Parts: sequence; structure tokens; C-alpha cells
Amino acid sequence: MGDFWVFGYGSLIWRPGFAHTRTVRARIHGFRRALCVRSFVHRGTPERPGLVLGLDRGGSCIGLAFQVPGELRDEVMAYLRERELVTYVYREKLLPISLPDGERAEAISYVVDRRHAQYAGALHAEEAAAHVRGAVGRSGPNEEYVLNTVDHLKALGIRDHWLEDVARRLSERS
Repeated sequence: MGDFWVFGYGSLIWRPGFAHTRTVRARIHGFRRALCVRSFVHRGTPERPGLVLGLDRGGSCIGLAFQVPGELRDEVMAYLRERELVTYVYREKLLPISLPDGERAEAISYVVDRRHAQYAGALHAEEAAAHVRGAVGRSGPNEEYVLNTVDHLKALGIRDHWLEDVARRLSERS
């Protein structure tokens, strides 16, 4: 097995947590970044769920693609599955991505399962901010997750107007 790609659209952008040899900007078509997953573990609890990002149907999503050496496949896949499949709200998919200079590849991606009880669906920015505000999980405060993601997206020149609106609303109330 040769090298493979992992697509990051949320916290993987700023905290991949696995070895990789190349990082490039990439786009997935047919899915969009959405704050649509109720977090019961990493950024909330079952009693006070937070919200985290998922790839949901529709549109496209710009993120980062990480190229991983083939010899690290088992190690990296075990890490990703432990991190992303804690409650099985995501489905692991191999999806086509567009890389710079028109290059195409396939990448491991984590797509939200709309039938899962943790799927929050489409929320208005104020409603999302209300869910995020005050939620804390194993990986820390939910606000930190949203603000970190927005800051890193902006630093990469990636705009996500809806997520930026949520972050603005969180910052206004801080």
C-alpha cells in the first residue's frame, strides 16, 4: 500500500495528531463543513452536549489534505478511528479531493451520519452559538474549538461565513 491522503476540515486542520509528509489545501465536492454534530465526549457531555463540525451533504468544503506514508497506514488509521469514531456519528469514507494544480486524489474523510442521534441538522448561527456556549468535554471548552477552527481557517485564507458568524456571536458574549 502506498501513501494516502486524509482530509481535514475542522480540528484536524490545527491539530492533526499524526505523522504526515505533505500538507496542501484541498477541496471536497458534494459535502460542506457544518457545525451539525452534538458532542457528547470531546466538546460536551450527554447532559450538556456541545457542537462540533461534520461534513454534511451539499456544496463543497475547502480544508487541508495530509499525505501519509503508506508504512504508517495502520498506525494513522487506528489513531483516526479512535479520535473520530468514538460514538460512530461519523462514517469513514474515501472521497475524491481536488488538490492544487488540478491534481485529483482520494482521501480518508469523516462524514456525518444523518440518522445518528447526535446529528443536530442545520442550525441558525445564534442557535449554534447557544449550544456551544458553556459546553466542555474531554478535549476542552467548545468555544475554544470553534474559535480555534475559525482562526486557523482565516490564517489559511479559507472563509466560512456561517462559522465566522457563530464565532462572532460567541465572542460578543464572552
